[in-house]
Amino acid sequence: MTPEHDSSHLTPRTVADSRSLVAAGGELQEQPVPRKRVWSWALWDWATQPFNSVILTFVWASLYLVSDSFLAPDLAALPDADPAKERALADLTSGYGLATTLAGILILLLAPVLGQRADASGRKKRWLVAATAGLAIVQFTLFFVQADPSFFWFGAITLALGAVVSEIAGVNYNAMLVEVSTPRTIGKVSGLGWGLGYIGGILALTVVVAVTQLDWFGMDTSNGMAYRVIAVGCAVWTLIFAIPLVLNVPEAPAHRAAQRVGFFRSYVVLVQDLIGLFRNHRPTFWFLLASAVYRDGLAGVFAFGGVLAAVAFHFTSNEVMIFGIAANLVAGVSTIVAGRFDDRFGSRSVIVFALTGLVAMALVVFVLRDVGTIVFWICGLLLSAFVGPAQAASRALLARVTPDGMQGEIFGLYATTGRVASFLAPAAWTLFIALAGSTVWGVLGIALVLLVGLVLLLFVRLPKHVRL
Repeated sequence: MTPEHDSSHLTPRTVADSRSLVAAGGELQEQPVPRKRVWSWALWDWATQPFNSVILTFVWASLYLVSDSFLAPDLAALPDADPAKERALADLTSGYGLATTLAGILILLLAPVLGQRADASGRKKRWLVAATAGLAIVQFTLFFVQADPSFFWFGAITLALGAVVSEIAGVNYNAMLVEVSTPRTIGKVSGLGWGLGYIGGILALTVVVAVTQLDWFGMDTSNGMAYRVIAVGCAVWTLIFAIPLVLNVPEAPAHRAAQRVGFFRSYVVLVQDLIGLFRNHRPTFWFLLASAVYRDGLAGVFAFGGVLAAVAFHFTSNEVMIFGIAANLVAGVSTIVAGRFDDRFGSRSVIVFALTGLVAMALVVFVLRDVGTIVFWICGLLLSAFVGPAQAASRALLARVTPDGMQGEIFGLYATTGRVASFLAPAAWTLFIALAGSTVWGVLGIALVLLVGLVLLLFVRLPKHVRL
């Protein structure tokens, strides 16, 4: 089992001089990694972040899809504090949670096999490009979701499909990490990608706020047109900023020992590989299971954070977007800084610290919910500061302990319950809201998933951290 390694000497300038461990014919070989290749790979996070920050979290889903626009006119006309309206909005948020739960199940079935097939065929980049194009198409499709209750499920299902496509793309993107880094630089390169993603989210949200303040240049914004145009803008953003990866990051060769079989036969191979992983690389196996749980919680923080702010704490549209900018700024800075702690103290230590902070802040948000919006501002930003480091450290740790030639397959398993489309966090969110009839209770469901994942991680025996 490969121990964790140090990358504390990596800076953006020295990335160009790093050397990559690239799987070629089943053997790891060192090759120079141009700085352009590393940054082009990392820019993919920037390219797709508007889907996560603007569409899923802070603007489209939270301010539009689960808003008065999709309630019956008689319910929409009621005061916000009216129990009937609160219950109707809770039905929308739980319905959206159900759609993402089903999407998580679909990823559970598809991601590992698609990752395995990408390993065998040497087509990780091709799958990534195709899925990225699919994500752009989904965002374009959101333009047709009009502000009417009859369009709610069309919008929710389209968002869920976007989450599925995004995760399939992420499987191959994450698997390419070992092709643009070394054991000494994995932590920093992983953090660079996450950090650029959050910064991209800041810029995208800032553009939305600026255009909103300019009253959309006089454009007719009825029937949800403002939000529909935002979706188109995010699609264009994704296409433009994915171009560097397409042009500058080459396709790695297929792994010589990988089996190339039919699609349904791939499930048989997957089971065999899981058995082999359990027998021969047990820490990797148990880490996959533990991280699958707590990363659902991490996904839930950003997936439903904007919904919580808008529905439970009654943030205005501008407040939600400004909070989103601040949250992404905090997350981006903390992720880049945490990369150094990752290299010094180990990924596991970073993850445990971050998960502990997340559970504590989620409980504070719930307990002090009646104090007002100041609670969500403070605790919500602290939650954001912990999410990024946990995500980046998890990706770096898994890349280090993944057997050679199984990157796509292992990161496919990593995605099955990993981010916004996985089923545990949305299911817990939906269940707590359904039982209590109030959106704020959903935060307890997210906290529970994070806590269970943390406990499971503490029992995983990972290699001792070693600095090189």
